[in-house]
Amino acid sequence: MRSYILSILKNKFFIAFAAVMVWLIFFEHNSIIHQWRTNRSIRELKKEKAFYKREIYKDSIAIEEIKNDPEALERLAREKYYMKKEGEYIYIIEGIED
Repeated sequence: MRSYILSILKNKFFIAFAAVMVWLIFFEHNSIIHQWRTNRSIRELKKEKAFYKREIYKDSIAIEEIKNDPEALERLAREKYYMKKEGEYIYIIEGIED
């Protein structure tokens, strides 16, 4: 058994095949490692794309609401930008958030 394995390992075709496989797996530009990293990057970019599509959809709904409802515009200005009407005072109380 041992001599059979040694004869396979000494075979020039096996050595050439092993060398080519090592080259393709680790050193080639399109190696398996490179392909794995590229596929991981593609998955992450697809997740980001889906996230930004959802955000764009939510923002477009908010823009339409602001365009069509003046009360929504006033509410946004007061809540987000702390704007006030003339003669009005605003007190900002910061609390502890969990």
